[in-house]
Amino acid sequence: MAGEIQVNSVTALTESGSNIVLNNVDTATNRTNLGLGSIATQAADSVSISGGNITGGTIGSSVVFPADHIIKVESVIKTSVFTTTSTSFTDVTGLSVGITPASTSNKILVMCSFFISSNSGSGYAQAKIVRNGSDVYVGDAAGSRRRGLLNAVGYNSDSNYVVPVSVQFLDSPASTSLQTYKVQCLQTAGNTTRIGAVGSDSDSTNSVRSASSIVLLEING
Repeated sequence: MAGEIQVNSVTALTESGSNIVLNNVDTATNRTNLGLGSIATQAADSVSISGGNITGGTIGSSVVFPADHIIKVESVIKTSVFTTTSTSFTDVTGLSVGITPASTSNKILVMCSFFISSNSGSGYAQAKIVRNGSDVYVGDAAGSRRRGLLNAVGYNSDSNYVVPVSVQFLDSPASTSLQTYKVQCLQTAGNTTRIGAVGSDSDSTNSVRSASSIVLLEING
């Protein structure tokens, strides 16, 4: 049964078909009555929050972040020593990490650090970074010169030296498939190249072992 409630001859509430409707109440009062405070009325697909704090909830996977924001991080740390006598570039075991970009316009900030050495002054250690098997962050081709991070690292007669390598560059894979970044190294003269240790790697206080790492940051494009 329909009915209404009046205050000073003004209809304040109407009941019809089990529905109760407030009448003649302005928007600000409605918000107050509902406990919404001063929040503005927003379209469901266009909400703008200009102040206050968000204290809970989960950001959905379809949320689009502004350009140049970090949206994903992948990393690897290698604490063991890698050695090779190969005269061809070979993967450094354990110094490899993959990331799958969310968009072809996204970029990958690559940060890589390691120590490299050669156990003889007659041999040279060389290293480079590859993405999915292709060289990245290398110099231009020039004759028979190898393209890589290090043209050559030699240590004359002292094999207790080590060269620190620290690289940061912004890569553009233009892909949404898995991108795997690796460090590769070689030895030019049949001696031994080491990653994470001095050339001799002798058991003494003159020797040192170090960690290596690759960190990948996906930057929203």
